[in-house]
Amino acid sequence: MGNIIAWLVLGLIAGALAKLFYPGTQGGGIVSTIILGILGAVVGGYLGQVLLGSGSAAAASAGAFSLGSILFAVLGAMLLIFLWGLLTRRAV
Repeated sequence: MGNIIAWLVLGLIAGALAKLFYPGTQGGGIVSTIILGILGAVVGGYLGQVLLGSGSAAAASAGAFSLGSILFAVLGAMLLIFLWGLLTRRAV
């Protein structure tokens, strides 16, 4: 049960920070922010582990709390916001 709560809190923090730092407006409520943060932690943790071999990146994908894991989770969430924008952009 503690792991689920840790994922939810990390997801909320990472998703909120990603939405705060990413330029433009992103829709969605608290649930979408948490999901964005959790997916961002998985993506950021995986990419950080593969590209940098960082222990903090692995901690992000495991839902652990540290400054490094939150950083990788936020970067992963910002990457997901960018990719979502590319996929949903309408041709003018």
